Amino acid sequence: MKKLTLTFAALATVMTPALAMGESAVEVDANGDGLLTIEEVQAVYPSVTPESFAAMDANADGALDDAEIKAAEEAGMLTTDG
Repeated sequence: MKKLTLTFAALATVMTPALAMGESAVEVDANGDGLLTIEEVQAVYPSVTPESFAAMDANADGALDDAEIKAAEEAGMLTTDG
């Protein structure tokens, strides 16, 4: 039982960033850290420019967190259209 509990705890720790992000964002998050870099975003959304990425990056930390991703999706900033 203790081994099973430890396994679930380890899985929860590893999966926490993925669970926090929306399903589509998880697919974009190549390294699974729960944040999207411009490179990860551009791999799926080629129309994203450094300027548009900066506009999405509200806290200017160089990565998009869950709230920033959701806001960008709601604003229509993450599209595959050129």
